[in-house]
Amino acid sequence: MTKYLFAQLGARMHYAVPRILQEADMLTMFHTDICAVKGWPAVLRKLVPDRLQPKGLQRLLGRVANGIPPSKIRAYTSFGWEYAKRRQAARGPADTTAVHLWAGETFNRLIIKHGLGDAAAVYTFNSAGLELLLEAKRCGLKTVMEQTIAPQIIERELLDPEFAKFPEMYRMIESKSTWQRFADREAAEWETADYILCGSQFVVDGIRKAGGPAEKAVVVPYGIDVTRFTSYKRKLRRCKELNVLFVGQVGIRKGAHYLIEAARLLEKSHPEIRFRLVGTISLPASMLKFLPTNILLTGQVPRKVVGEQFAWADLFCLPSLCEGSATVTYEALVMGLPVICTLNTGSVVTDGIDGYIVQVCDIRGIAERVVELFSNPELINNMSKNAYCKAAEHTVNKYGARLLNAITAEESNTCF
Repeated sequence: MTKYLFAQLGARMHYAVPRILQEADMLTMFHTDICAVKGWPAVLRKLVPDRLQPKGLQRLLGRVANGIPPSKIRAYTSFGWEYAKRRQAARGPADTTAVHLWAGETFNRLIIKHGLGDAAAVYTFNSAGLELLLEAKRCGLKTVMEQTIAPQIIERELLDPEFAKFPEMYRMIESKSTWQRFADREAAEWETADYILCGSQFVVDGIRKAGGPAEKAVVVPYGIDVTRFTSYKRKLRRCKELNVLFVGQVGIRKGAHYLIEAARLLEKSHPEIRFRLVGTISLPASMLKFLPTNILLTGQVPRKVVGEQFAWADLFCLPSLCEGSATVTYEALVMGLPVICTLNTGSVVTDGIDGYIVQVCDIRGIAERVVELFSNPELINNMSKNAYCKAAEHTVNKYGARLLNAITAEESNTCF
């Protein structure tokens, strides 16, 4: 089996991919920024009880790569801490882009400094792998990268017109000179990689639209650890009310402003329908001043209790403008929630079976689908059963099989 050097910033998908590689005996070394089984985070995790840890420290110490031997993990803790401080200090998207570019380049140089060991292949992520991919190519190694979201140029095309609708959001519109470096880096990674893994066809189409080598792209839908939700029990749809849930950053990219406007359309005609938006709030101040009464913004909640929010809901809605393949849609399906989302959400939802696909920016379309499900308890219960069935196809184990199938194929242009 091909042995992989795996490089990932952060704890994306709870370290599912390096764990999958490890279980398949295909992992040589896992490189990351901060991991709570290495360095001073490991010491703090042993010394500081959970109840005494502030939320920020809890999140950091929760970065535990279960199933991967610590001897196979190399964490660059000082770099990771500096990366976190720079992200926190960023003032606006231009600063944030600059921080991400700095982090990707620095991370790669640290890995190359330690050498590629006995790896026969490398696995990286968009914007955080160019130098490593080039070094691997120089050494004759196989190169795989994952494009986690639609390309930067596509994201800007979709989001900048939305920011322009709100005067206080003008600062979120990056000049081309600031985001072009990011886009150029992504494009160089595509050209260097042998394979580009994408969570959805929306991402592949974005690469093609950006002029990239879409023929290298393979669609590999994600999967989640269903055991994280087994302790939460959800009742079937109540006849006299409907609870609609949104989970994610409550901002423009996730389409939260369109969901709020859909709620406003239903505020008086359907007071029995309630909307709850869970996540960090980054909406325009002008919108927050006049929220409809059927909307509740909770702010961020600890990840370990987000299952309680899914258990409260009857229906999940994520009208995103730009994603890769939103993990929360998989989580909603695991909890038996029909999902209303856009094509740009990159979900595995089948329109009319386990949810509905609506057009981006379609306020009335969202409202109509919500009312349709509210008015038909039998339909929503059938969709709920179908959601459970769909979720069974997208466990971590099923995802692992799809992923390994994709990266071990000599030539792959098939959607798995």
